[in-house]
Formats: sequence, structure tokens, C-alpha cells
Amino acid sequence: MSTHITIEPLGQAVPAREGQTVLDACLRAGVWLPHACGHGVCGTCKVQVLEGEFEHGDASSFALMDFERDEGRILACCAMARTDLVIEAEIDEDPDAQFLPLADYRAELVEARMLTPTIRGLWLRPDRELPFQAGQYLMLQVPGVDGARAFSVASAPGEELVELHIRRVPGGRATGWLHDELQVGQTLNFTAPSGRFFVRKSAQLPLIFVAGGSGLSSLKSMILDLLAEGCRLPITLVQGARNVEELYFRELFESLADQRPNFAYVPVLSDLPEGSDWRGARGYAHEALKAQFASDFRGHKAYLCGPPPMIEASLKTLMQGRLFERDIYIEKFFTASDAASAAPRSPLFRSL
Repeated sequence: MSTHITIEPLGQAVPAREGQTVLDACLRAGVWLPHACGHGVCGTCKVQVLEGEFEHGDASSFALMDFERDEGRILACCAMARTDLVIEAEIDEDPDAQFLPLADYRAELVEARMLTPTIRGLWLRPDRELPFQAGQYLMLQVPGVDGARAFSVASAPGEELVELHIRRVPGGRATGWLHDELQVGQTLNFTAPSGRFFVRKSAQLPLIFVAGGSGLSSLKSMILDLLAEGCRLPITLVQGARNVEELYFRELFESLADQRPNFAYVPVLSDLPEGSDWRGARGYAHEALKAQFASDFRGHKAYLCGPPPMIEASLKTLMQGRLFERDIYIEKFFTASDAASAAPRSPLFRSL
């Protein structure tokens, strides 16, 4: 049985299958609703039901209070329609957003190699072209693991292969399997594209990218996409790592910096042995960021992706340098463990 969901103020109606969440139905029809965790934890996808009957699903009582349920509010990532629905949502009208329908893909692993001691690179050939915006992520199904896992796409749009950077999480079943069991020639299923982490190109402002760990993945996609399009705006990448072994794709970015006068690459290491011959910046990403711009970030757009402590410190540095929230963008993922706990954690946690 199929029902329809009408989204106000758009006035657009989309079909919904039995058992399909409101969010999934909208995304597969190319209608983007605000969302983040996808597990009923964060409350980002909260919408008002104006007409119709529904089931709440596994919405957390912290993210959706009892009085909100009584008022007809739902979490779109959990709720399912029993009848035709009319909902009211806050629709983001960002001029740089591409409204790409969510779709299911099957892909063959054609290459895999260790990029750092803890990050494995995967190159997948999907069964058809994958349209996405640089910075978005996919939801990967891992055999033997309940629920899909989110991983940013590191390749640029239009490339033949889909590149992922998988950081091993101690005790993590999903990342453990992707590191130890997955072999070239095997196939995986994923759903894409997801997320609203993309470059605001229409702003025509100089760009700052700050990466740590596997957070480099989405920023690599963004930078390669910008350079492929012939972007002439100043672009700066600050990549933080503990040591040289964890500073992956260094050669690529150094080469790009040599070839492109508008691209600057600032690698910074925080945990060097005594007597190291490292000639680059030492310390943390936010410290290198501050030194690179002399503490003045006005007139820029900044994109941050990496461990929560790095993001928190970089946010503070940018704001102290007079760059404010409207010009700072962060990839906001939640871990599977966040969904298991009733209360939401920091929205800066990336998916494991």
C-alpha cells in the first residue's frame, strides 16, 4: 500500500511505501529535509504534521518530548505514514544546494590499500554513475552489522570510482570488517547521496579547509572539485596529524600547491620524536591555522572535518579571528553508539 506525503510550504507530494520513513520517502523524491543523525537521536529532522495519521517509530524521548508528540510533531527519520500526510518543514533554500534523489547502489571493490596505520582506502566501482556534491557522504551496508554506516566520499564528482577512507575504530565491528575481511572483487551495497556539507561556491570568497584524520576525505573531494572547475579563489588546506605516517595524501597536495598558485597546503604535526627533521609546522591544526592567517579570518568561508577536539579548537580560533557561524561549515555525523544511548551527544561526532 502506498501513501502520499505533501510537504509544506513547497506544496509538493511524494509517494511513501508501507514501512518507509517520512525522511527516506522525501529524500528519494529529491526533496531535502533537514536531518543529521538518522537514528531519532538529535531532533534535527523534527517536523509538524498538519493532517493524517502516522507512527512515531523509535524516536528518542529526549529528541521528541511528550508535549511535542501531543502537538503532532514527529521525527522524519523515524516516523512512518499510516495515511496520506501533510507536513510542515523548514526548507533550506541554499542557492548552492543540488537536490539529488537518494538511490541504492551496488559496487565492486577494485582497489584497497592502507593510507595510514589506521586508515584504509577503498575504491569502489558502482553499478551506475553516482551523482553527488563534493563533501557529501554515503550510507554503507556492512555484512553482519545492523544499520548502515556513513562514510564521506573522497573522490570528486564525475570520477569513475568512488573513494572512501575508512578509519579503524577500536572494537568497531563495521570498520573491523572493512579493514580485515573485505577483499578486492567483493561487492557492497550503499545508499547515496546524503548530507549538506558542500562548498558555497556562489559566495565567491576565499576558502579555508581544516582536516584531521579521515576527515580529509570530504575536503579532498571539495578541493579537487574546485580545482577541476578552474576555481581561481585562494584555497588553503590545513591538515593536522600526529606524525608523518598519518599525514596521508601529502604528496598529492604538495603537487597541487606547486601547480596551482591559488592553492596553499599547510601540513602540521603534533607528536614528533625528539630530533625529528620535519621542516613543516609543528603543533595542532588550529595553531597552524592561526599562524597562517595572522589570526584574521574575515572575508573567508571555512570548512572543518575531523576529530571533535580539533573542530572545537578550530571553531574557537576562527571566531576569535572574527569569522562567525554563518561562514563556518562542519560535517555533522553521529556514531551508531549515539543511537543506542537515549540522550544525544555532541553533533560534531563523525560516523564510525
